[in-house]
Amino acid sequence: MTTERARVSLSVAPAYTGSELLAVMSARLLKEGQTVFAGVGIPLLAAILAQKTHAPGLTILFEGGVIGPFVEAGKLPPSTNEQRCSRRANMLVSITEVLLLLQRGYVDVGFMGGAQIDRFGNLNSSFIGDAENPKIRLPGTGGGNDIASLADMIVAMKHEKRRFVEKVDFITSPGFLDGGDTRTRAGLPAGGMFRVVTDLGILGFDAESRAMTVVALHPGVSAPDIRANTGFDLPVPDDVPVTQAPTMDELAILRELDPEQLYTA
Repeated sequence: MTTERARVSLSVAPAYTGSELLAVMSARLLKEGQTVFAGVGIPLLAAILAQKTHAPGLTILFEGGVIGPFVEAGKLPPSTNEQRCSRRANMLVSITEVLLLLQRGYVDVGFMGGAQIDRFGNLNSSFIGDAENPKIRLPGTGGGNDIASLADMIVAMKHEKRRFVEKVDFITSPGFLDGGDTRTRAGLPAGGMFRVVTDLGILGFDAESRAMTVVALHPGVSAPDIRANTGFDLPVPDDVPVTQAPTMDELAILRELDPEQLYTA
């Protein structure tokens, strides 16, 4: 039986990596004319892919103070403060001025990843375990808290039970806090989690409870698959749609952008 399952798995193996799937599905959520606050990695790849397909007027912001760059294929920056982030940019300003654009309401979408996320979309990128003696120390917030507090958020991450937890060990970037209207009552009337894109599906949030729910499944993924990889009760509608697999054109653009698969291996 084990051998047969292995044969079936190999016969339907996708012609793209999980990271490429994340980038394509995330890119499709971005719209023409939007301004997106992007980090490096999958968020940057998705934003550039959107620019090169359906949203040529998409404006990218980097935390390092760059507005409207067009990053060169094959020369992806390792951080948002690296010189390659500024190619053909409209403006180079200070970090403070970029974050002020968030406060003034000029940013449509914030886009980043995280180590943990809970059922209300709160993100942890600070530490795993107890605050006094953490098992793992993570990079921390950077501008993540500002972005998640003031803009609609898209999060891209691998779908694993250890990442999708009932309650994050630390709220680095707020989602809907404890659900319902707790985000608004905490003084964050704007923004909130819009979508979480994973290698298993696309997740949204209920308009009233603000709890995570499945919006779509990727090809070959079943409701039991996504529930088994989630550390809390995740509703899956009976009529949940299936996403369209990445096209050859989308994959060709990604592979030109990242030929060494620094972000998409």
